[in-house]
Amino acid sequence: KLNLIINCICYEEDSRCLAMSKLMFTAALLLVSSSTRGRGGTAAFQLYRRSSSTASAFVNARTTHHQRLSPGIIPKSTASSTSSPLSASLRDLLEGGSTRSSSSMTKAADEAKSPPAQAAAAAVENVVETTLPIKETPTQPVKKSTSNSIISISDSYDSGNGEFVSFNIADGEEDYTDVIVHVNIKPDPFTLLEQKSHFQSFSFRASINFNSPAIRGIFSDKKSIKVKYVVDNAHQASYADAWNGATVFATEKSTPYDAESWHRTSDTNYEKGVLSWTHVHDLDGESSSAYFAYFPPYSYERHLGLIAQCAESEGARVFSLGQTVSGREIDCVKVGTGPRKCWIIHRQHPGESMASFYAEGLLNRLLALDDKWDNISEKARELFTFYIVPNINPDGSANGYLRTNAAGSNLNREWCPSPSPPSADGSSASEMYEAPTLHRSPEVYYLLQHMDESGCDAFLDIHGDEALPFNFLAGSQGMSVWGKRLEALHGAFLASYERANQDMQAKVSYDPEKPNEGMKNICSNQIADRFDCFSATLEMPFKECRGRPAGWGPERAGQLGASVLDALCYVQPYLRDKGDFWEGLPDKDAYVAPSSEY
Repeated sequence: KLNLIINCICYEEDSRCLAMSKLMFTAALLLVSSSTRGRGGTAAFQLYRRSSSTASAFVNARTTHHQRLSPGIIPKSTASSTSSPLSASLRDLLEGGSTRSSSSMTKAADEAKSPPAQAAAAAVENVVETTLPIKETPTQPVKKSTSNSIISISDSYDSGNGEFVSFNIADGEEDYTDVIVHVNIKPDPFTLLEQKSHFQSFSFRASINFNSPAIRGIFSDKKSIKVKYVVDNAHQASYADAWNGATVFATEKSTPYDAESWHRTSDTNYEKGVLSWTHVHDLDGESSSAYFAYFPPYSYERHLGLIAQCAESEGARVFSLGQTVSGREIDCVKVGTGPRKCWIIHRQHPGESMASFYAEGLLNRLLALDDKWDNISEKARELFTFYIVPNINPDGSANGYLRTNAAGSNLNREWCPSPSPPSADGSSASEMYEAPTLHRSPEVYYLLQHMDESGCDAFLDIHGDEALPFNFLAGSQGMSVWGKRLEALHGAFLASYERANQDMQAKVSYDPEKPNEGMKNICSNQIADRFDCFSATLEMPFKECRGRPAGWGPERAGQLGASVLDALCYVQPYLRDKGDFWEGLPDKDAYVAPSSEY
């Protein structure tokens, strides 16, 4: 019956969907309250989340993620439509209507009158938003390429993000271009704490529309056409200045997930607030389509394949830390039997796909998934017990977001409570922004829960950076636990990493936070403070790696992941050393105070 209701909703106007979700939740409580007793709340919530998410996705998946997390965030004003004819018919359907026997209707009525059922219904009727207000985004229709468009734009694939705006036939003088296609990057869900919708990363497919009048007409005698792609809203991106020096990736393969096929476009340009590049499309049908991306995507299917390989590998155990907002498993790979616990997590920010390639390279070497064994990986398994989370934010990754999960939460700001954002009138809010929470950031909640159980001696949070053209390490200099011990560990780890891989360097990084002024809601800071351990954020560039050979991309990100084992093994003896071990370290391992200037 609930499935039938969900189907009915697809034919209703948008404004009623949340009311229907509330009605379904009420019905679920009534249905399970007498039969499951103590387990009724959990079962009902699972029913509600499934049905509500289906309804919300039909309306607008991007702007209603935060509304489908729990019944407590359904605005009370939207529940007033329960007296509508449709609502009445749905209630009748839930109660069986004319199709039910008199005995079953009597039993249902008795159940509905029971104290648990009445209490549940009353609770749902009175739910209101008790946390911070949610900023609504007007529902916008999806823009599609028209039948007359010479180029068809699509992002309807795992990690896709790119929206067709318009096209025009060029006069031939501008970059000797035949066609100009305008696109926009779609924003992430609204981020409550930061009070904005992030966007920057993109990935879309561009295909020749052979039914276009222009292709059949003025271009009919050409073997190829040169197309200029223009991202109109680039100047509004989260890190607009980072477009300077950036190069868009392209591939002519039939799939965007062949990492080796991607190459950088040499004429990427950011000028007057728009990002542009050109591509030559063949009109003979062989290379008429191309994919473009800020950085090559790493699909969820590839992630699951990597997890399957690890599960089949001797010496590894794969388990789930819990489920994401959208119900995906948060996979963790446990490897090794050593005394030191090392946690390495990836993709808190889903648009930073190089972190997944890093994780793949790390696991390939650690478990010899490519059948290449070496002494360092064997030593690492003896010295450490690794907990590796290849993708902590698979929802955001699949949806093509830059920084948030499906609920609109920037996970790297969800590691502890923090001051609430200012109110609408600009005044400071008195309440705290609670984090992590199961309804807003379950990914962080479950991870911290497991880390508290296992402990942590070394921690790395793997990211990508839009602006700085370097691989670098950001430490916990702003935390109260930072001192000679952590400084020495940071310096020795980074120096060893440089020796193992030429793509790593120590001089350029974020400017360190001032002592005791570190942001505790940032992951690596919180872990350093919580476990008094070596903890750092590792950043990789979207751009070419400055001062290194050209060709930075997925393959070298994987190599950087594999090389981290050398650095970890080097510092392992000192991770919990209570003596002044830094006095015995060589000068080449000395800490280098970094700077963002280069």
